[in-house]
Amino acid sequence: MNLLTLGLNHRTAPVAIREKAAFAAGQLPDAVRSLVANGDVSEATILSTCNRTEIYCRQNRIEPGPVFDWLCDYGQLPANELGDSTYTLPGEQAVQHAFRVAAGLDSMVLGEPQILGQMKSAFSVAHKAGATGKILNRLFQHTFSVAKQVRTDTTIGASAVSVAFAAVDLAKRIFSRLSDQTVLLIGAGETIELVARHLRQNEVRHIIVANRSIERAQMLAGQVQSEAVSLAEIPNRLHEADIVVASTASTLPILGKGTVESALRKRRHRPMFMIDLAVPRDIEHEVDELRDVFLYTVDDLHNVVQQNIASRREAAEEAEKIIDLQVMRFMHWLRSLDSVPTICAFRQQVEAIGEVELAQAHGRIARGEDPALVLEQFARILSRKFAHAPSQALKQAGQDGNATLISAARRLFKLSR
Repeated sequence: MNLLTLGLNHRTAPVAIREKAAFAAGQLPDAVRSLVANGDVSEATILSTCNRTEIYCRQNRIEPGPVFDWLCDYGQLPANELGDSTYTLPGEQAVQHAFRVAAGLDSMVLGEPQILGQMKSAFSVAHKAGATGKILNRLFQHTFSVAKQVRTDTTIGASAVSVAFAAVDLAKRIFSRLSDQTVLLIGAGETIELVARHLRQNEVRHIIVANRSIERAQMLAGQVQSEAVSLAEIPNRLHEADIVVASTASTLPILGKGTVESALRKRRHRPMFMIDLAVPRDIEHEVDELRDVFLYTVDDLHNVVQQNIASRREAAEEAEKIIDLQVMRFMHWLRSLDSVPTICAFRQQVEAIGEVELAQAHGRIARGEDPALVLEQFARILSRKFAHAPSQALKQAGQDGNATLISAARRLFKLSR
């Protein structure tokens, strides 16, 4: 009974290799069934994301060769190309790795929460496909419990570590109900798209996307159920916005002080929260002089992000302590399974001896013998037969000078002297 993790990730393999080793969601049930059909693997789960492909399995041998060969064959991958990019983690290392991955400690973005959901999905697929059993079922349930404990007992997921997320997080701190605010997004690139998605996750209902290309604005607006306008319409719509986030590739500012002043008058000087994520800036720096505007630049947010990354690293140290303790507990349980066959055999032997002697005792009583005498002899014979094999082994140990066995027997039978 050997646990093994074999995989590759963003640290060990470039995207060109990772995409070849990746499994589509629809492939996973067939893949795990194929793997456990191999006589060397009895349980398996495959985790496949854009950043990693990992096989968690229980196999009958220590060497990772069969699993590696299966991955090459199933994915039609050259062994020499894959070999330099994979890692193998046996036993306790495999358990520790599973816990670290689920807690976000092995992710490209430290502490990111998405990987836990991906692991749960991977295990669910394998379980429904009949590819998991007692060991992996226990491993993954323990893994999910550890990840929850890390999230609860540390601050590893409490702070924003991307500029887009930091922008929304900052807005949440300023407005008590972010969902009630109108947000104007200027630009339609990757950063603005991330901001838009974070806003939708926070249930912001009214988002306006303004972009030089109205078609691109409409495309993004369709993804987040929002409104699309051209840059030319901004002066007429700016007063509606409680929050403005700008990130374009323009070499000149999109918003000037005069435009913002005009919007503030229409708003009767209700404050505006503005975030400029562009370099060069999309919002003239003079806008910061206006009394009812709170303007933050990308540098402000980068400082927040760096502080948050440092905070997550500190939290990760606490998470590692939690994981080390839980790995020890899981390994104690796993090692205890090694004694189960011996315990079962011992109990069966004792029960067999007892059944034989009990049958004989019942027969003697049925023939009219004194029950008290029968019970006395039954107890004496049963204890003698029970002690026979251990006594013979201990006698031989004494003759051989095997002090280890003698000491173990004293512990096993709790002999005081």
